[in-house]
Amino acid sequence: MASAAVMQTSGAPRVITDELARFLESGISVLVGTRDMGLRPESTRGVGLRVEPGGEEATVFLPTASAAAARANLEENGRIAVCVSRALDNRAVQLKGRVVAVTAGDAAARALVDRYRDELARNLAVIGLPPRVTLRLLNWPVHAVRFQVESVFVQTPGPGAGAPLHDGGGAP
Repeated sequence: MASAAVMQTSGAPRVITDELARFLESGISVLVGTRDMGLRPESTRGVGLRVEPGGEEATVFLPTASAAAARANLEENGRIAVCVSRALDNRAVQLKGRVVAVTAGDAAARALVDRYRDELARNLAVIGLPPRVTLRLLNWPVHAVRFQVESVFVQTPGPGAGAPLHDGGGAP
């Protein structure tokens, strides 16, 4: 498969291509990692991801009811890692970056989050998880966390796992 991100040579962040954007926005598992100033990690489930125009930023949606620690960490240091994975084939990618804004979800975010939950339920049904289970996931209201993507890594199990994803690089 073709690579999904292009590395800029000027030190600019990697750019998310259209192919990678389709994958990131396809109703797959989204886990968000943050850390506090003492480097203690925190993980929470995201309920959707949107690649922003230009492909250098993304917005991940975190349920307000379960993301208090993540929100505090993001306000404290602004660092975020987002890992997305597709259960059907284990394709996985990790985005790392710096938060540029945290806002309350709006009507457009609500539509995206609802679509995400429905797509996730369909994707997980293929591997045997009944949609009724997935559809119970807490998904609203949300914090919309917009971040500058600084690096993209292959996380698909195999010999390329952990490697930077770049032009000419391996496939996730």
